[in-house]
Amino acid sequence: MRVRPDYIRFASTIAAGLTMAAVAALVSMILIFAAPALSKFGVGGVFSWVWAPYEGRFGILPMLAGSLVLSTATLFIAWPASVAAACWRLAHRGAFAARAFHAIIRFMTAIPTVVYGFAALFLLTPLVREALGGSGLCLLSTSLTLTLLIIPTMVLVLESALEPRLDELCPGGLALGMTRLELLWHFVFPASKKPLLAAALLGFGRAIGDTLLPLMLSGNSPHAPLTLTDSLRTLTAHMSLVTANEVGGSAYNSLFAAGAFLFVVNALVSLVARKMVKGRWLKSEGYKDEELENKKQPAVV
Repeated sequence: MRVRPDYIRFASTIAAGLTMAAVAALVSMILIFAAPALSKFGVGGVFSWVWAPYEGRFGILPMLAGSLVLSTATLFIAWPASVAAACWRLAHRGAFAARAFHAIIRFMTAIPTVVYGFAALFLLTPLVREALGGSGLCLLSTSLTLTLLIIPTMVLVLESALEPRLDELCPGGLALGMTRLELLWHFVFPASKKPLLAAALLGFGRAIGDTLLPLMLSGNSPHAPLTLTDSLRTLTAHMSLVTANEVGGSAYNSLFAAGAFLFVVNALVSLVARKMVKGRWLKSEGYKDEELENKKQPAVV
């Protein structure tokens, strides 16, 4: 039984409309619930550097700084490691070690976050405590554990994007005496900035949105971290801690301002990335100036 195109178009329109309505409702709800805190304490009261609820100070900037610092530090470690791991696996795809590595990566995506947290709590934090001092519940411990959490997803995204392009080049490239790694480095990478950016954005979003690992490993001190051994509190962990102890009130309402700010940060990251992909990187995807000019000119017979 064939489905008429009009029905498919209508169903797609309804689905898109429902999605937009859901997003608009979510944003409206966040703003409505954030309004009491913003009207009572002002923008400067919520977006300040001091969180002291018993003194009537509900600044969320330390948690925002903690989220951004933790996500950036995690991405700084995880993205190069993911690129290197994906390249090694693709360069040695037929080897037993590469197949075993691929299976391990897929298995890691199914491990619950709490398992990573407990393993780091009993294995990693004592090492950090003995090596660098402090409690071990700090930026470094959380960043290293988050790196393990997001690497499998980033590796799989990179592999799915790079592998088809490499397979297209392999017959000719191998016949010319080049290795798979050389093909990756000289030909696939220059034309794969979009997948590389997509993997980085996916990892950043996964890191900034995680709640359990920062809650278990960061120490949850409401201060901006200055060193790797400093304790910190992220926005997501902050929301979890406050909602576990309070429902209603000024502290609770300030969480919606934090959620709105987190929503804006994620939206800005996505918009900037889309702008970069559509603008600066058009040529890197295989369209040179000469090719674009040739496409504009009519063929001469």
